[in-house]
Amino acid sequence: MDLELLDRTLADRGEPRFRAKQIWEWVARGAQSYEEMTNLPAALRAELAVAVPLSALGLEREAHARDGTEKALFRTHDDRPLEAVLMRYRDGRRSVCLSSQSGCPLTCTFCATGAMRFGRNLTTSEVLDQALHFRRRSGIDHVVFMGMGEPLLNLDAVLAACERLRDLGVSARRTAISTVGWIPGIERLAAEDPPVRLALSLHAPEDALRSELMPVNERYPLGDVLAACRRWSEARRAPVFVEYLMLDGVNDRYEQAVALAGLLGSQGTFKVNLIPYNPTEAGFKGSSRAAIEAFRAVLAERGLTATVRLTRGREIDAACGQLAAREGELART
Repeated sequence: MDLELLDRTLADRGEPRFRAKQIWEWVARGAQSYEEMTNLPAALRAELAVAVPLSALGLEREAHARDGTEKALFRTHDDRPLEAVLMRYRDGRRSVCLSSQSGCPLTCTFCATGAMRFGRNLTTSEVLDQALHFRRRSGIDHVVFMGMGEPLLNLDAVLAACERLRDLGVSARRTAISTVGWIPGIERLAAEDPPVRLALSLHAPEDALRSELMPVNERYPLGDVLAACRRWSEARRAPVFVEYLMLDGVNDRYEQAVALAGLLGSQGTFKVNLIPYNPTEAGFKGSSRAAIEAFRAVLAERGLTATVRLTRGREIDAACGQLAAREGELART
C-alpha cells in the first residue's frame, strides 16, 4: 500500500488521524480488501478501494517450486521490475527474501540482477508490499534483504520498512540485511544501532578474486569491509553472518578455505553460511556437494561456525533477478 498516498487521501477527506493506523493494522494482519475493514465507514471503504490500491505493486508473474518456494515478479507504477521470494522450511519457518532496488548498480559477475539495467531505489511502501503479498497468503516470520539491489544504498527505506515488518509478525531479531560491503551503510548501522542482523556477501578470501567477482571491492577492499563489520559486531554484540557462494573451481579449493578461516578468525565475530549456487546465465557452475562439505570441514576444524544453506526453488529460477531477466528477454524478442 502506498502509505503516503493513503495519508494524503485521508487528509483530503478530513478524516481523523487514527484512520491511517486502523487501516494499516488491517493490512498488516493480511486483509485482502477494504470490505474486511469493518471499523471504517462504508463510504470511506468504497472511496479508498478506488483511490488507494491495497498494493503499490502490480503482480506480473508467479512461479511455484515443488519444495514450497514461491517467487513473484512485480512491476512498479513506472514499470520497474522487482522480485520477492517466499521460502518454506520443514521446521515451519516462512522466510521472505525482499528486494530493495529495481536492478542493482554494483554488477557482481555471478548475479542475474547485476546483469540488468539499474532502475531506482524502491520506496518503503514498495518494499513492504512484497512482504504483504505473501503475508496475505500464508503468513511470514523471517525476512532477509537479499533480493535485488544493495540494501545499504537504500537504507532509509529499508529501515523504515523494518519498523513496520514487526506489525506483520516479523521481529527485529528475525530480520537480516545483506550487503556486499558498502562501508558507509555498515558504519551507519553500527552508529544508529537498529536491532537487525547483518550479513556480508563475501564470496572470496582475497582481494584480487573478490574484485573479479564483485567490482565494489575496488572501492571498499576486503580488509576495510571486515574491519567495519567487526565494529558493527562489537557495537551490537552480535555476529556477522558471512554469505559465501560456492563456485566450482573459482573459490572452493582447500587453500581458499584455509585463507578464509585465517581472514575471519575464530573469535565468534563471524558465522559462515556456505551457499550452493543457483545457476544463472553468468557462466559459473556450482560446487559439488562433496566440495562444499570439504570446505565446511576445513572452516570447522579452525574454529569457525559454518553451515550449508538449503537450496530452495532451483527449478523456478529462484536466484535474484532471474525471473525479471527472463521476462526482459521475452519482451525484447
